[in-house]
Amino acid sequence: MKILLTAINAKYIHSNLAVYSLRACAGEYKESVYLAEYTINNQKDYILEELYKKKPDVLCFSCYIWNLSYVEEIAREFKKICPDVPVWVGGPEVSYEVMTFMDAHPYIDGVMIGEGEDTFRQLCAYYDSIYDQADNKNCSLSNINGIAYKDKESKKIIFTEPRSIMDMSKIPFCYDTIDDFSNRIIYYESSRGCPFSCSYCLSSVDKSLRFRDIELVKKELKFFIDQKVPQIKFVDRTFNCNHAHAMEIWKFVKENDNGITNFHFEISADLLNEEELDLISDMRPGLIQLEIGVQSTNEVTIKEIHRTMKLERLKEVVRLIQAGGNIHEHLDLIAGLPYEGYDSFKKSFDDIYQLHPNQLQLGFLKVLKGSYMFNHAAEYGLIYHDKPPYEVLSTKWLNFDEVILIKRVEEMLEVYYNSGQFEITMKLIEKVYDSMFDFFQQFGDFYEAKGYFGMSHSRIRRCEILLEFLRESKKAVPDEMVEMIQESLLFDLYYRENCKSRPKWAVDQAAFKAMTREYCKNGKMSHIEPFHYVFPEKQKHKIEQLPKRHDNPQWALFHYDKRDLLDNQAYVEYVSCEE
Repeated sequence: MKILLTAINAKYIHSNLAVYSLRACAGEYKESVYLAEYTINNQKDYILEELYKKKPDVLCFSCYIWNLSYVEEIAREFKKICPDVPVWVGGPEVSYEVMTFMDAHPYIDGVMIGEGEDTFRQLCAYYDSIYDQADNKNCSLSNINGIAYKDKESKKIIFTEPRSIMDMSKIPFCYDTIDDFSNRIIYYESSRGCPFSCSYCLSSVDKSLRFRDIELVKKELKFFIDQKVPQIKFVDRTFNCNHAHAMEIWKFVKENDNGITNFHFEISADLLNEEELDLISDMRPGLIQLEIGVQSTNEVTIKEIHRTMKLERLKEVVRLIQAGGNIHEHLDLIAGLPYEGYDSFKKSFDDIYQLHPNQLQLGFLKVLKGSYMFNHAAEYGLIYHDKPPYEVLSTKWLNFDEVILIKRVEEMLEVYYNSGQFEITMKLIEKVYDSMFDFFQQFGDFYEAKGYFGMSHSRIRRCEILLEFLRESKKAVPDEMVEMIQESLLFDLYYRENCKSRPKWAVDQAAFKAMTREYCKNGKMSHIEPFHYVFPEKQKHKIEQLPKRHDNPQWALFHYDKRDLLDNQAYVEYVSCEE
């Protein structure tokens, strides 16, 4: 017997926790279970051919919003060429509205609903008995809790009893069979469920918050640390909801830091207490990164989505985290929530932008099956895509024209802020615009009007477009400010890398070749450049006062062998000119 667990990941570097965990839980049938991982960048025909060549006796797919369309098409075509091979699916994307899903996909033989580890082991036992022709009267799909399947005789969809929740500590460690972790992000869970009830999130459906035994967690994290895994992403929905649990893990990763591995946690910032803040403030820069869900600063919206958040405390905590200069933080916003119109979302954006996080992730509401938001879509006037990822198109408070405008903000935010490639320039732009939401929105309108969306642009071209926008925008930008931003763009280009090409407004390098010979003795690992403005130090999140212009150039020396551990920017020092 050969059971094939198939994962279609978003990227090659991602691992699929679900299929690894299912295989680890297969017990005595583990040797009959095989893994096949692909990405959404693979052609569907390629995946189909590869699955066919593996000749599985049972084919299983792990389903999420990012891969469901792939799974549906591949499973449909696979069933045509291998009609006798049972096809099973599982995962959050198929655990709700199961009857509707199976009626719409007759080539699917069964669904594992909810937690699948124990279910999968019993499924293995069932197919093992069939293929070994064992005389086991107790081996029947109807005896396996937590599944829906198509009865072969009646063709009806049969639902078995729901499965009881699992003891997290009884799930075997699932990553010990991987040989090479060097280019993989590992997903890890130390808890399941969530104590909160956010209406847009599926985790709120599972009220049974459970934790894995802390000694097991430490042992498994030590394995990753010893393997020098680049990044461990905890999938715990609110990692710090249990103070003792979070402290134990944070102390452990700090004490066992290998100087390489980074740990990613999703947290609720307003829950962080002084003891936790003191601990993480003393960690190696880059050891951990924190993703902090804000979603909105509209109090009515926060209440309506059943979210628990003390906004002022959140802001205070974010500033305290930033003061340490050692933690990369992401702050999240969601457009399309109830009672959040265009103007309200603009305020939410500007409120959070003023905190200057390393990344501000602007997402759109996804109306997930099984969530409170899904069940109350009509009440909120939610119009959304029928296909994954079920992204909102309009609401009672936000029309589609406004969604389009916010989409442009999202695009510009990703390119010019979240990329980290225009750090100094964005700080200067703040001195021009009272609202950075307005800047990104108007800049996005400019891209649209010029036909620049949908085109591939170099970094230098992105700089040129920004200057073009500032010169042509309705907001009058003084010539001196444009000159300063020209220099900041040049600074940003070299901040990130020793550029092979130079923008047309840059001084010819031949004019300062003597300075290059003097200061750049390690080749491409350093670069020197003259500027008439001295830009702020790395630790400053914003520019309080615009730099003054110097008549004589100030020389910035970029060291690419001394990069910032949080954002990978070069270390910069200003040196004197002896000429």
